[in-house]
Amino acid sequence: RIYPLLFPVGTPGIPADWLEDPRAMSGTASHTQPVVSPGPAGLAIVYAMTASGFDIIVNGEHLMSWGVGAQSLDEVARTNLAGWSAGAAWTDETSGSRRLLSSDTGEGYDAARILLPDVRAYLAHELRGDGPADGTRILVGLPERHLLVAGALRPDDAEFVDLFRDFIVEHSGGAEGPIDRR
Repeated sequence: RIYPLLFPVGTPGIPADWLEDPRAMSGTASHTQPVVSPGPAGLAIVYAMTASGFDIIVNGEHLMSWGVGAQSLDEVARTNLAGWSAGAAWTDETSGSRRLLSSDTGEGYDAARILLPDVRAYLAHELRGDGPADGTRILVGLPERHLLVAGALRPDDAEFVDLFRDFIVEHSGGAEGPIDRR
């Protein structure tokens, strides 16, 4: 059970594109570093194997012993994430014309859902609708791995962006594993 996880900008590790042929890692000291792929907005994607009560971060040594490349790792991780995401609930909060959708299952994969095209399409459809573009933008916050928050920023609601930012900063500041305060 391998899943992608989002980590902060600048997370150290061995770039996944170096690991397409795991045999190329043989004899290097960096094989114990986490496998890191580029993620959205400069964030890092790492890969984790779930275990009872904790996760094991996948490193180059894992790929060498499994005999798989980074592309295969990423494909399996995203497939697993998509399967999990299909059954994970969304929370829908509305206050007047303001609307937030959030994913906070407590399983640790919530922020990574943003990697899935189906999730991005769902958020856009739910928050913007199918109608003609009215200038509404979708704001996405990934303050910690257990939380993805998205809201509709309407052109006539300039205050919402500040409220959204404050919410993200607050949750990131109190997180066990913060991802991004932006």
